[in-house]
Parts: sequence; structure tokens; C-alpha cells
Amino acid sequence: MQTMEAALAVTRLPPHDPRTPALSVVDMHTGGEPLRIVHAGCPEVAGPTLLAKRRYMRQHLDHIRRRLVFEPRGHRDMYGAILVPSELPDAHLGVLFLHNEGYSSMCGHAVLALGRFALDFDLVPAPPKGAREARVNIHCPCGLVTAFVECEGGRSCGPVRFHSVPAFVLASDLTVDVPGHGKVVVDIAYGGAFYAFVSAEKLGLDVCSSKARDLMDAASTLTRAVKAQFKISHPESEDLGFLYGTILTDGKDAYSEEATVNICVFADEQVDRSPTGSGVTARIALQYHKGLLQLNQTRTFKSSTTGSVFTGCAVREAKCGDFKAVIVEVAGQAHYTGTANLTVEDGDPLRDGFLLK
Repeated sequence: MQTMEAALAVTRLPPHDPRTPALSVVDMHTGGEPLRIVHAGCPEVAGPTLLAKRRYMRQHLDHIRRRLVFEPRGHRDMYGAILVPSELPDAHLGVLFLHNEGYSSMCGHAVLALGRFALDFDLVPAPPKGAREARVNIHCPCGLVTAFVECEGGRSCGPVRFHSVPAFVLASDLTVDVPGHGKVVVDIAYGGAFYAFVSAEKLGLDVCSSKARDLMDAASTLTRAVKAQFKISHPESEDLGFLYGTILTDGKDAYSEEATVNICVFADEQVDRSPTGSGVTARIALQYHKGLLQLNQTRTFKSSTTGSVFTGCAVREAKCGDFKAVIVEVAGQAHYTGTANLTVEDGDPLRDGFLLK
């Protein structure tokens, strides 16, 4: 009989019905924001393109999302990533992003984590001997995003940065009637997903000192108001034309070497613990559009919830449809937190998960 220590040292599933799907996941976080990566066990996600796969996942496999992100296996602020094949010849992998409401078009904190994951799990060719950085092309629903992973001996060892899809401003100085706050002037910008931006001060709050619940309520109210009063559209794809959430800022948009603070509330009142990679992308595009930031001027963005930081800069001009756009570089640090095999037995009454309001 083997010792208890020897038995526990062997990674294996507990006894279960072999017909029960088992999802193998790696958990990571970037700036405090979680990411649960499914690298084995997911049923096939059908579709000729990544956006078609996203639609198929929503229509036929949404129970997988609920099992991954909701209690009892997750929590209301869990975030997930399903790895799928990409139709793009330059992509090393494709990814579908999952959250408490559905499926995002872009997620910067996830891209930073997936860069490390792809290198360490051999999803990309090994970098040349002595290379200090590896390139990982990740096909997100918004398009192809390139991550650059610091490495040593062929394995990740430090921060990751990525270059975004073209980021642009959809509407500047838009007046919105917000219940409980009156008329509020907001900006709407795209960084792979659309966000509304406003200084928390305009809503009678302080992004650094107000209660998180108050910030969440105000941001969610603003999101609903914008959705009701302004049509969001993307020049290249209807699938990308939706408002993902609201980012409340400290109002410090002019270039400074000091960090600027924000909080992102997205999906179903989900709060990002990180500064929000796609949000930083969109906010850089907004600052560049307003002439508050020049190319290759790096800014630091701090999360009001955790104090974690990302950096961002506009590296070159681009176009998206008829919109003037910029390619934005965002950098941050991702960390591994654990691995798991998640099973859902037929007799489990909570097999689809649940969400506490």
C-alpha cells in the first residue's frame, strides 16, 4: 500500500462517472483580476470563424460558462477563457472570453495572462536560445492582438505587454440624462470593447475614497442610460457593437508621470480588480484624441480597488473604418494561482451554477 503522501502527490480526478465532462483549468490573475483558462475537456465549439464560435458558444454551450464562473466553482467576479482554434494563419491560438453576463470581445488582463500561459504550455514555438522576449499572437473576438512575453530559458519570467487592435473614440462630450444625477457629459471609446468614461466627480463621488458599492451603482446606472440613449456601432462588425461597461476616473486625463486612477464596472455589475487592459487601451485612445497625450508617452493607470498598475502608450496611428485610431501598448504582470479539474455530476442540482444578486 502506498503512503498517503505518495497518493496525494499523484494529480488525478476523484472517483466520478466517466461520462461526466471534466474541464481542466489553470487559474491566473493579472493585477488582482482572476482568469480561469480552460485548456482541456471543453466540448467542441463549432464555427468557421472566431465570431461564429462565440455565437455557437452562447447558443449551445452556455452551461459551460455558468459552470466555470458562477458559484459554487467560481464567484460573480470570476473571468474565464476558452481556447479554440483560429482561422487566422498568423494566430497561435484563439480565445473566447467569459464573464458573469456572457461573452466579451476583448480582455486585456486575460491577454497578458494568456501570453505567459501560451509560452509556458508550449502553445507557441520556443523562442531562440538567449531570447529575452517571446511573441504570442492571440486571436480575440475583436481581432488579432500580439503579446510580448519576457522570458528566460524559453519560459516566462516577468511582465507581459500587448499591442491592441485599432482603438478609437466613438463619441466625445456626449450629454446623457442619468437618473439620479441629471445631465452628465461622457465620452465613449473603443479598445477592443466599448466603454463610457466619466470622472467620478461628475457623479458626486471620489474614485479613490467612495465606497465600492456606490461606485458600482453609479457606473451601472450610467451604463444603462447610455445604452438607452445612444446607439453603439462598430464600423467593421455588428458583433462588436455593444457597450461593455463604464469606467469612472479621477479626471486626471492630461499627461503626467503620476498614476491616474480608475475603476471599471462591466457586464452584470462585475468589478475589475485590475486597471482593465481594454479600458486602458480605450482611455489612451481618448487622451490621444483630445490632444492630452502624444505618441510613445507612457502613462500609469492604477486600479482603485486593489492599487495594481498597468502602463499604456499609443505607439502608432491607425484606422478603423473611417475613424482615426491608434495602436496601444499595455503592460502588466500576470501570475499563476493554481490548477484544477472541474467536474459536474448528473445528480448535482447546481450543475449550471448560480449567481447571487
